[in-house]
Amino acid sequence: MTALAGAEDRAAPNRTLFILALGALAYTLAQTMIVPALPAIQRELHTSAANVTWLLTAFLVSASIATPIIGRLGDMYGKERLLLFALLLFGAGNLVAAFGHSLGVYIAGRAIQGMGGAILPLAIGIIRDEFPREKVATGIGTISAMFGIGGGVGLVISGVLVDNLGIDSIFWLGVVASLAAAIATWRYVPESPVRVQARIDYGGAALLTVTLLALLLAVSEGNSWGWTSTRILGLFAAAIVFAVIWAWFELRTVDPLVDLRLMRERAMWTVNLSAFAIGFAMFGSYILIPQLVQAPTSTGYGFGASVMVSGLYLLPSALLMLFSGPLSGRISTKHGSRRPLMFGTVAAGIAYFSLAALHAQPWEILVGSAILGLGIGLSFAAMANLVVDAVPQEMTGVASGVNTIVRSIGGAIGGQVAAAILTASAATSGGLPGESGYTGAFLMSGFGAIIALGAATAVPRIGPRSIETTVDADTLAAFDEAAVFAGAYGASETLPPVEASK
Repeated sequence: MTALAGAEDRAAPNRTLFILALGALAYTLAQTMIVPALPAIQRELHTSAANVTWLLTAFLVSASIATPIIGRLGDMYGKERLLLFALLLFGAGNLVAAFGHSLGVYIAGRAIQGMGGAILPLAIGIIRDEFPREKVATGIGTISAMFGIGGGVGLVISGVLVDNLGIDSIFWLGVVASLAAAIATWRYVPESPVRVQARIDYGGAALLTVTLLALLLAVSEGNSWGWTSTRILGLFAAAIVFAVIWAWFELRTVDPLVDLRLMRERAMWTVNLSAFAIGFAMFGSYILIPQLVQAPTSTGYGFGASVMVSGLYLLPSALLMLFSGPLSGRISTKHGSRRPLMFGTVAAGIAYFSLAALHAQPWEILVGSAILGLGIGLSFAAMANLVVDAVPQEMTGVASGVNTIVRSIGGAIGGQVAAAILTASAATSGGLPGESGYTGAFLMSGFGAIIALGAATAVPRIGPRSIETTVDADTLAAFDEAAVFAGAYGASETLPPVEASK
C-alpha cells in the first residue's frame, strides 16, 4: 500500500469498518461452525466423541495463547501488518483442515485457525487509532457484535453446509472469507502510526503459554477425564503454579507482555470479570438451546428439530446482536460505556431466567433468544469500549487481547459446566438429559449474568469518550504529509514511529 493510499483510506472509515467486520466475522464463524459437524466427523473417522472434542480444545488453546502475543506485536510493529498476518494464519488453518480427512490433520488445522484470535483485538485497535472520535465507540461496538453474531450464524449455516456439501465445505468457507478479508486489508486498511517502543517478552510469553495450556486443557477435558481424576487435578495445580510464576516474572520485567499493574486497576479488573461472567453465561446457551430443541418429542420437552432447524432458534439472537452492538457504541458516545454494560447484563439475565421457566413452546425459545442477543450485543460492545477507555493508546492491542482471552476462558468453563449439568440429569432419566438439567443449566447461566452485573456496577464511572481515542489531528496531519513526501520520493526506510497523544 502506498503512503498516499494510507492517507486517503483514513478518510473512509465506513469502508475500513466493513473490512474489519468481515475479518472478525470469518473468525467468529469458525468458533461454532465446527460444533454441529462434530457428529459427522466422528462417524466419518470412526473415532470417539472424546477424540473429536479436541477440535474444540485445540482451537481454544491456540487462540488463547496467540491472542495476547500477536496483539502485543501489533502494538509494537503495526496493527494492520499483524492483522494481515493473523488473517493469513487463519486462512492457512482452514486450508489445512479442508484437506484433512484424518483426525490429526483436522486438529492441526484447527490449532492454526485459533492463532487468528488476535483478529478481534487488532481490529479494535485499528478503529481506535484511525477513526474520527465520534465514530470510535460505534465502530468498536460493531466489531464486538461480530463475536456473538458469528457464533450464532455459524450454528445456523453449519448444518446446511455439512448436510448438502460435506464437512470440508465449512473450512472452504473460512478460506474464502479470510482470503477476501486479507486482500481488502492489504489494499485498503491504513497502517497506524501509533507504536510502543518495547522488547518482546519471550519469557512472559512462554510462561503464559504453559499456564493457559494447563488451564484450558483441564477445563476442556474435565467431563471426559473426570473432574477429580489425577490428570485434571494435576493440570489445575500446574496452571496455578505457572500463573504465580508468570505474575512474578511480569511484575519484574521492564517491558512485560501484559502490564499486570495496569490490569489490577479497578477500571480493568472489573471489566475483565464482567467478560469472564458473560462468556460463562453465553457459551452455555450455544450448547443448551440447540440440544433442547433437537431432543425427541417423546422426552416431553423437546421439539425433535433437525440440526439445521435447531440453528434457526439462535437466529433472533444473532440478528439482535447486529443492531445492539452499534447501539451500545452510540450509548457509550453519549453516556459512557458503563450504562450499556449494565443494560446488557440485565437483559442477558432476564433471557436466561425466562428460558429456565418458559421453554415448552417454540415462541418462548425464540423470544428468549432475542432478548439474549440484545443483552450480549450491548455487553460485548460496552466491554470493548471500556477497555479502550482504560488503557493508553499504545496498549490497546494487548489489553483487548487479554479481555478476549478472559471471555473465552469463561465460555470454556461455562460450556463444560452446562454439559456436566446435562450429563448428571441424563443419569437419572434413562440416557437423554432430563428437563431439570436444562432448567438448571439455564439458571446457571442466569447467575453468571448476575455476577457480570455486579462487576459492571463496580466499573468506575467514566464520562463519554473521556479518554483520547485517536492520535491528535496535528500529529496525524504531520504524519500524513511526511508519508506522502516519502512515497513521492521513493524513500525506502521506515518513518519513525509517532507517539500517541496522552
